[in-house]
Amino acid sequence: MAVALALWVMGLVYNVPPVRTKEVPYLDVLSESVNNPLRLLLGWFALIVDKLPPLSLILAYWMVGAFFMATKRFAEYRRIDDPHRAAQYRKSFGYYTEERLLVSMFFYAAICALFAGIFIVRYHVELILFVPAAAGFFAYYLKLGLQEDSPVQNPEKLFGERGFLLYMMLSTALFVLLMFTHVPVLYDLFNIEPSKIHPLWMLGTKAD
Repeated sequence: MAVALALWVMGLVYNVPPVRTKEVPYLDVLSESVNNPLRLLLGWFALIVDKLPPLSLILAYWMVGAFFMATKRFAEYRRIDDPHRAAQYRKSFGYYTEERLLVSMFFYAAICALFAGIFIVRYHVELILFVPAAAGFFAYYLKLGLQEDSPVQNPEKLFGERGFLLYMMLSTALFVLLMFTHVPVLYDLFNIEPSKIHPLWMLGTKAD
C-alpha cells in the first residue's frame, strides 16, 4: 500500500503544479524514472512480504530508467532543432543542450553499471556473462536515440525496429537462462563466495 501510494504521489509531483518536476532539468528525468523501482517493489511485495529487494537492484533499475528517459529527452530536443521552440514545448529544454543531455545519459548508464555490478557480485555472479549483452543493449539504444526523428521519442515506435526487438529478445533469453544457471568456475575465477540466498529453481548443480 505504501509503494502504491508513493507511485501515486510521484505522479502528482511530476505532473501537477506547483512542483511539476517535469519542467525542472534533471529532476524531470529522475522523478519520472523513479516509477521503475516503484513498480518493481509493487511486484516484489505481491510475492515476498517480509523482505526488501537488494538496494543495488533498486538503484540500478532506477538508473536504467533514467538513461532511457534522458535519451528520449535528447531525441525530442534534436527533433525540435530550435532552442527557443524547445523551451516553449518543455521548460526544462530552456536549460538543456544536446551536450548536457548526452553527459547525463552517460552518467545514468555509469551509475546503473556500478550498482548492477554490486548486485551481480553479491547475489549471482553468473550474470557477469550477461554484461557484454547489456552493454550492447545500451549502445544499441543510444544508436537509436541519435537517429533523426528517433523512435525512442515514442516507445511504441520501437516495435518497428526489428533488429532492436530481436536483440532484446535474445538478450532477455540469455538473462533468464543465466538467472537459473550455476557456473562454479566463475566463483573461483573471481574469488567470490556464492550467495547464501538460494534460488527457487536451478538448471545447474550448485555446490554446497
